[in-house]
Amino acid sequence: MSNTIRKQTVLVVDDTSSIIAVFSKILSPEYRVKAAKNGLKALEITLETPPDIILLDIMMPEMDGYEVCRKLKLNPKTKEIPVIFVTAMVDAENKARALELGAVDFVTKPINPSVVLECIKKHLQIDIK
Repeated sequence: MSNTIRKQTVLVVDDTSSIIAVFSKILSPEYRVKAAKNGLKALEITLETPPDIILLDIMMPEMDGYEVCRKLKLNPKTKEIPVIFVTAMVDAENKARALELGAVDFVTKPINPSVVLECIKKHLQIDIK
């Protein structure tokens, strides 16, 4: 009998490889990390194997994070997945827009590892040890 507990999956969506690498390093001890470098790939991954939570950059080419979030929240299969926006754009207007589209939270760059982990923990409602 196995006592292994399935790691919850975090999908990191950012067009910058170095940001994805930072998130992977921070998150991989506690979570299974998947990555997408654009919005279309994020939607594809989410439909194929839904993650438990999504960290989503706003500023990306082709399809920005707002559009990705909007599409996720319109789809019955993905609408319940928590989305946390991660961005350098810290003004109230961007934060309000993200929350209006259905995001559960907003984390700013540069990334503070403890803030990111606490934010994920809060929205997944698990105890990180």
